[in-house]
Amino acid sequence: MKPRSKRALAIVCGLAALGIASALVLNAFNSNLVFFFSPSQVKANEAPRDRSFRVGGLVEAGSVVREAKGLTIRFVVTDLAQKIPVTYTGLLPDLFKEGKGVVAQGKLGADGVFKADQVLAKHDENYMPPEAIAALKNAAQTSPQTGTQMNAQMKSPGTTSAPQSSATLSTKP
Repeated sequence: MKPRSKRALAIVCGLAALGIASALVLNAFNSNLVFFFSPSQVKANEAPRDRSFRVGGLVEAGSVVREAKGLTIRFVVTDLAQKIPVTYTGLLPDLFKEGKGVVAQGKLGADGVFKADQVLAKHDENYMPPEAIAALKNAAQTSPQTGTQMNAQMKSPGTTSAPQSSATLSTKP
């Protein structure tokens, strides 16, 4: 084989390896991409039915029900305009409480119940995920009667608003 042919073969093999590596990296990135939706967006059928996503808002007061046997918990997540029932089997974070911010990751069932694989709670009394803040403010703007409720929730010091991001990354164990 001539040196020129060897060099061309090496370049072709290198480009093929680079293409395969890029495809594997992009596939891994796409499988870890998890979108955030508010309960209003889920009720408007904007959330995917066939893949995992995150829903966030406030845990509705009086909605937490623990099953007598097992670790299954049922609760309702609201953005003060719409409500989504959630079921979760496992241990909840210590900071999970009614009336506080929560983000649940999982899939929406055919019955309209969100089946969470993971539940994330706020880390202190002043923090709420920026996506949840934006969703609550958006819900209050579209539904004026809930604006006063939302304002009472949002008045806690240290809470800042941020533009709603369309996606977040999650690393799977």
